[in-house]
Amino acid sequence: MVELAWISVAELARMIRGKDVSPREVVQAHLERIAALDGTLHAFITVCADAALAAARAAEADLVAGRAVGPLHGVPIGLKDLFETKGILTTAGSRILADHVPMRDATVVERLRAAGAIVLGKLNMHEFAYGAEGWNEAFGDVRNPWDATVARIPGGSSSGSGAAVAAGLCPGALGSDTGGSIRIPSSLCGITGLKPTYGRVSRSGVFPLAWSMDHVGPMARTVADCALMLQAIAGHDPADETTTVLPLPDCVGSLTGEVRGLRVGLLRGFFVDSCLPGVVAAVDGAAKTLETLGARVEPAFLPAAEHVASAFFAILASESLAYHASWFRARGHEYSADVRTRLARGAFVTGMQYVRAQQVRRRVRDEINALFARHDLLLAPTTPIPAPALAQREVELPGGTRNLTVALISLTSVWSFAGFPVCSLPCGFADGLPVGMQLVGRPFDEATVLRAADAYQRSTDWHRRRPPVGG
Repeated sequence: MVELAWISVAELARMIRGKDVSPREVVQAHLERIAALDGTLHAFITVCADAALAAARAAEADLVAGRAVGPLHGVPIGLKDLFETKGILTTAGSRILADHVPMRDATVVERLRAAGAIVLGKLNMHEFAYGAEGWNEAFGDVRNPWDATVARIPGGSSSGSGAAVAAGLCPGALGSDTGGSIRIPSSLCGITGLKPTYGRVSRSGVFPLAWSMDHVGPMARTVADCALMLQAIAGHDPADETTTVLPLPDCVGSLTGEVRGLRVGLLRGFFVDSCLPGVVAAVDGAAKTLETLGARVEPAFLPAAEHVASAFFAILASESLAYHASWFRARGHEYSADVRTRLARGAFVTGMQYVRAQQVRRRVRDEINALFARHDLLLAPTTPIPAPALAQREVELPGGTRNLTVALISLTSVWSFAGFPVCSLPCGFADGLPVGMQLVGRPFDEATVLRAADAYQRSTDWHRRRPPVGG
């Protein structure tokens, strides 16, 4: 039963369709692992054991009856507790919503269920997605499974999603990403995460952090699994006016393993100057692997990235406070201390600063688009450091001491700010901890991003490494 917890989403779906294993066996294996390990990891807020087993029995009945099944039939999936789930507690990681039971499913949850996925439970997170670390005063800090001796952060805000997938508590999960919240935990926990293009996936029924930068995407152990999950959740949604009407290419079918001739810009300057040497070495090694596969790798620079931080903050702080204004006035004391402080800062952003930040966004997008005139993909580290200790608030980097939060989002926020698709995947280890790299593509070209990332995973085994928890 333990081995079932390490089988990929795509392989589980194939095995279930072929009746090599039953949905009930798969769900039970993951529930047993959650029971054994989650008391330490704190990855789940709510485990839907009875409902998941009932759904598994129904999935088995469909197979026996020969009824048509979806591409994720019988596969258990975890959901960041930011996604509304009908009849299931949805807290957004906050005391404010400690008793909130929605009357509907978020659109992406509806689509996962329609594809046959089984909701295993709701995953822990940084409160209201406002943090890159994964701290949570209300439900406990999520622990990174990669260090059995030192309590380390998993990264946030999709902290439970990262830890659960990495530890084999669920084969895939949904996360959200406003400044790196899918990619940071994917990097620090050694898994794969995809932030699609802004507008590719509906956010209806998802608690917002900053509406103009929020993204929803899959997290799993392989690129192929992320492609399969994206195929299920993407597409126009009348309930979210920001979603595109552009059709999603066949991302699963695009995974040919072929990258010959792809032009990859290896980002230097800002994207490596503050990184620890072990991180830079791992990403440079990944660039060499892509070259051996036939890609053309050249140095690339994005000077505008240095101007993103202040503009990103102006938009994030003002949009988040705008959403939370009523709760913050009436129930401000119920927020975690760090989130309360971050929300309060939004009151100091002026209208002029917000407008100027949007102007910066336009210039950054233009500069990125100019890079894509010469390159098909961009490659960079995901985070400048591997997972720090839970108690750390500052980190030592080549450029000096930096605030932990600022360091964690420094290399990821630009792509959420600009809305480009980007995949984080493991590319090595530094000091025994996972290192992640980002592959960035043109808007709505998730297929090329996933194709290159999958080709890299076919040639390496970083994504197959297991953390030292539970066997």
